[in-house]
Amino acid sequence: MGGLRDSGAGAADGPSDEALVEAANRGDETAFVELYRRHKDWAFRVALRFTRDPEEAADAVQETFVYVLRKIPNLRLSARMRTWLYPVIRSTTVRMREKRLRLQFGDERDPPAPQREGADSELDAALASLSAEQREAVLLRYVDDLSMEEIAQVQGTPVGTVKSRLHHALGRLREDARSRRYFLGDLANPEVH
Repeated sequence: MGGLRDSGAGAADGPSDEALVEAANRGDETAFVELYRRHKDWAFRVALRFTRDPEEAADAVQETFVYVLRKIPNLRLSARMRTWLYPVIRSTTVRMREKRLRLQFGDERDPPAPQREGADSELDAALASLSAEQREAVLLRYVDDLSMEEIAQVQGTPVGTVKSRLHHALGRLREDARSRRYFLGDLANPEVH
């Protein structure tokens, strides 16, 4: 699953993200607009993974870029733009979800989880069997196409830890897939006595 990668060197049709950040910090509004244009679709996909609701995801993207705008004129990238944005999107969606749940369920601690059907629900179930850190590492690597080093930055851990999380997560997902095939195989081919 290859995603669009921004190498930090910039898009083929314009200046690098770093150059756009510098220009935005100097007051160039078009630079911020270009950063938004360049990353909004990716940010939406990430937010949608967290929220599973297109409207909430759109709100999260808007709040994320308002946060970025408020950082100007002191915005400094500590990594690639997407690596820098990911934890902002994550914390924004978590904050929005907590607020929504408080309004919707009051002090209830475990609101009902949304139900999905078919392959999506099987994938959700398989991913749910992983720890939060393993699940995030898998999604960052295979959906967002981040490098091991970038995942380490996002997760605040050494690269070796990321590799270990991915190794264990993929092993668990493989085992889960095997057991599902075995179970479904038994149902598909019942023995007649």
